Amino acid sequence: MIDISVETVPTFTEAAAKLPRRRHGKKPHIATLYRWAERGLKGIRLETIQVGGTCCTSLEALQRFFERLTKPRSEAPPPPHFNRARLRQIEQAERECAEAGF
Repeated sequence: MIDISVETVPTFTEAAAKLPRRRHGKKPHIATLYRWAERGLKGIRLETIQVGGTCCTSLEALQRFFERLTKPRSEAPPPPHFNRARLRQIEQAERECAEAGF
């Protein structure tokens, strides 16, 4: 979670300008940050904060995002479709199978 009292909070445009250059020396497009925030990348989403009508992130949130992407697959969080409700359904089904003798 972004804490504006201790983190540096740029707009997406400002944040994109601070990121390393990519292919052909171009900075990441602002749409890339929106995509990272909305859909995520490899099941990991960029933290954002709404400041009035402007979507912002923090430099620290970008750091956390990149660190999570860098972790080995075994340490990465489960994909978004694998939410808690689904895990509870799976656990319930496993209990029912065990009770039925399967």
